[in-house]
Amino acid sequence: MELYQGRPESTEGRLPREIRTYDFLDSLKIPYLRTDHEPANNMEACNEIDAVLGVLICKNLFLCNRQKTSFYLLMMPGDKKFKTKELSSQIGSARLSFADPDAMLRYLDIEPGAVSIMGLMNDKNHDIQLLIDEDVLKDEYLGCHPCVCTSSLRLKTKDVIDKYLPATGHAYRLVHLVGED
Repeated sequence: MELYQGRPESTEGRLPREIRTYDFLDSLKIPYLRTDHEPANNMEACNEIDAVLGVLICKNLFLCNRQKTSFYLLMMPGDKKFKTKELSSQIGSARLSFADPDAMLRYLDIEPGAVSIMGLMNDKNHDIQLLIDEDVLKDEYLGCHPCVCTSSLRLKTKDVIDKYLPATGHAYRLVHLVGED
């Protein structure tokens, strides 16, 4: 894997949702580093991507309540364990579960394996509530997918919070996850 500055030189073979991500970031003048890779389906592959980017990629979970009337995008450090009960009590929503792939595609224009904060640019009706674990904000950089699972980005956390989120019209709610047994 190689590290590149900015968007790919050629868009051949790349999905429109990925190109829209680069267009959006470029329009906001947010610099980013990118690496292309095979889909990461195990921790070893994820660790290799993290090493190339020099960042711990965030774990992004797309969740919903039991009635499927409230949807959440949770960003948390990739090395933390997710405990449903711990989050449910903080946001006042019992019975959280993973949202289905159809909802992911409908709201974020993302498929399983590529869930990312970048998908919020596609949530024009602001149906998704963004939840960020406080530890994510402690790092200077964060890693995420550009709406596909075959590339990963490194962006300044400050740029994501101060430029990207306001441009999407999304606010975030800070949560505290211990993630221990």
